[in-house]
Amino acid sequence: MDLRQIEYFVRVAELGSFSKAALLLSTAQPALSRQVKMLETELGQALLRRHGRGVTLTDAGELFLKHGHGILHQVEQARHELRSSLGQEGGRIVVGLPPSLSRGLTGPLVAAFKQRFADAELAIVEGLSSHLAEWLQVGRIDLALLLNPDPRPEIDTAPVFEEALCLIGPGPRAADEGDTSVAFARLADYPLVIPDRVHAIRRLVETRAAHLGLKLKIAMEVASVDGMLDLVRLGIGFAVLPPSALAQRNAVDSYQARQIVEPRLPVLMTTAVSAVRPLTPLVVATRERVAEQVRQLAMQWGDQIVLRGV
Repeated sequence: MDLRQIEYFVRVAELGSFSKAALLLSTAQPALSRQVKMLETELGQALLRRHGRGVTLTDAGELFLKHGHGILHQVEQARHELRSSLGQEGGRIVVGLPPSLSRGLTGPLVAAFKQRFADAELAIVEGLSSHLAEWLQVGRIDLALLLNPDPRPEIDTAPVFEEALCLIGPGPRAADEGDTSVAFARLADYPLVIPDRVHAIRRLVETRAAHLGLKLKIAMEVASVDGMLDLVRLGIGFAVLPPSALAQRNAVDSYQARQIVEPRLPVLMTTAVSAVRPLTPLVVATRERVAEQVRQLAMQWGDQIVLRGV
């Protein structure tokens, strides 16, 4: 196995075609196919299913693609580090952001990064916390913001802010309306528009419901916060989201948000880096910048946000 074989496989998998990958890599298609076949032979498993329309990944291919991205990223990071002077904050860093924050954070983060690190490169990817944690483990990304991460020895986390989940319904709320909270047990009375089971909020809500012996009514599974709020506005159901989801969209006055109590459901936003790979000066410095930018945003979202790690 060599880096060329891994890169060839990754590009074929991403493009779904040997011919497109050969064009991108300026390589003859038979040579490309031969290298990928040698990789499959060495691994003892088929990574790709070949068919008339191109290729698709096997289960083994899906697994190896995650590691392939990580390997290529780490090699590129090593090249940047070797080109930089010792101790300099140069190089390239890949930051993973959850959808709930990427909308408001990407612009300020890029601007602050460019001002602070003139000789470094920043790439941003978006994904659910469960996916970002996995990418962090295999080395595909260097730094992430994770919502309620499960403890993992391979990942080092640091808290940034905390907020409590709300039940969000169609609005607007009347100014004199006093019902600002809802008991968790009442959630069973509402049709819920909620993410799928890999999402941190869904896991938190369902775990608590199971402890209390409640059966929730799931009206619709939607991964997108914007999609969830659209369905709430249309009267399809009620969402369970942090209040910052409304604040980021300037929609606080357009929906009824009641904090869930008895029990309260806090969610914690953290920065996360690898606990098993050495951290470059750029990763350390960028982690501080990301936390600073997130806290600045959080302070604009109202007094329901509790800053952590300051």
